[in-house]
Amino acid sequence: MKKVLLIGEAMALFAAEESGPLKAARRYRRLLSGAEVNVAIGLRRLGAACAYVTRLGADPLGQAIGDRLAEEGIDTSFVSFDEEYPTGIQLKGKTEKGDPEISYYRKGSAASHMSPAQIDAIDFDEIGRIHVTGIPAALSSGCRQAIFALVERARELSIPTTFDPNLRPALWPSRQEMIRVINLLATRCDVVLPGLAEGQLLSECASAEGIANFYLSSGCKAVVIKEGPSGAYAASERGGSRIRGYRAPQVVDTVGAGDGFAVGLISALLEGLELEDAVARGNAIGAMQVSCLGDNEGLPDRRALDAFMRCAARV
Repeated sequence: MKKVLLIGEAMALFAAEESGPLKAARRYRRLLSGAEVNVAIGLRRLGAACAYVTRLGADPLGQAIGDRLAEEGIDTSFVSFDEEYPTGIQLKGKTEKGDPEISYYRKGSAASHMSPAQIDAIDFDEIGRIHVTGIPAALSSGCRQAIFALVERARELSIPTTFDPNLRPALWPSRQEMIRVINLLATRCDVVLPGLAEGQLLSECASAEGIANFYLSSGCKAVVIKEGPSGAYAASERGGSRIRGYRAPQVVDTVGAGDGFAVGLISALLEGLELEDAVARGNAIGAMQVSCLGDNEGLPDRRALDAFMRCAARV
């Protein structure tokens, strides 16, 4: 079985156990975060083979993350440990409503010192699909070069690539630079997965249909615009359609919903499902993820996914 290759920054996540502002939190639970690593974990739980590219600090947090990746069955051949730079850290508050308060400590992290050398070390004969996000390209010039090297290599080898913009404006020097680089990456990938607000910013189009046309006309093969709990709009050269979402049993933590969506879509595409069916699975896993605390704790195995899609109400 060929592997899905993912690249990004895995961080130690400290999630507050008490509701309220982060400054008041006294007890935290240590978890694992990072958009791409969330997707890798979710894909493994559904039976896909995955390899992950990153740099971690040679510190206790980095070692713990390395152990967790191995426990999840992720190929860590392309994970390296840095003696000089530390593992990134994320603090996340607990809230009863809305998005939680988040604070990052990632500037100068080991992952931000990735470079095209990480890409040169990959044996692409083992890779069947690649998933990237816009986050690593914002971390440093070296990371940006690595991401572009990866997607260009994928194009040369005709390896299908999915791209989630996952915009992080605080990491970019300007909004204009963010838009320029993200769109350059998006148009080099096969399937693009923006949220509605992200797509509106990146394309200057108000509607999901307009966003889809913007990327399809730039060479992408398919575009899926995530529209929150209501579902998603999917389009390809065959046309577009809306796919209804699934009702979450409860909303505990909204972080990671988009990563859960990517897990569902990519896993379904690996199995040869049509785009609309892949989007439906993405909607389902997104709803499952927001029902649990943590960025990847709600990502299901096959049995849980099948049961949820059989029984859960559609929006």
